Amino acid sequence: MMKMLRWTLLAIGFWGSAHIGMAQQVLAPAAAPQDKLAQAAASVGVQKCMPAIRRLSALTIQGSRSHDVLLDWDRKQPDAGPFFSLIGMEFPNAGVAASVTAVPDANASTCTIAAERISVAPFTCASIAQSELPGYQMFRLLPTYAVYTDPKEPTSSVSLIDSPPGCLVIRRFVEYHWQDPAAAVSQPVAKPPAKR
Repeated sequence: MMKMLRWTLLAIGFWGSAHIGMAQQVLAPAAAPQDKLAQAAASVGVQKCMPAIRRLSALTIQGSRSHDVLLDWDRKQPDAGPFFSLIGMEFPNAGVAASVTAVPDANASTCTIAAERISVAPFTCASIAQSELPGYQMFRLLPTYAVYTDPKEPTSSVSLIDSPPGCLVIRRFVEYHWQDPAAAVSQPVAKPPAKR
């Protein structure tokens, strides 16, 4: 039904554009892009950190028109070694890059993960900090490079790098020993010892 509706709307849009001034073009919303990062990770044998990769990738590509990936992984032991990726994304008004890294923790069902989103904003870094980062603590690393952190989220940061006429923005997230919430819920809860 949805597929038929989409084709109908596209046909209306085509005929509307053929008869300029007679009808307004109507476009169906574009389908969400397939998650190429999760597909690529699965295809090279990554399993243990797949829930983390899927979650980070879905958040990263949300709203993009299209994206593609570059991967590095341990070919000898893909499920036990680190997984590195670089994602290029196309949005309606800009291109954005992101990196997603997942490292399986030894002897545990958890992964250490890191994600960075890199973009250029057509504003000064000072104006971005003022409008988007109130309450964050600022640490100046270089005259043109400041890092902002929120005490409520100690493993996240926003780096603003002056790049006139705009600002290079790097949003970073790290979590050690990340566990899939679904797996955590499905594990049995340990019972307290019986009273004697």
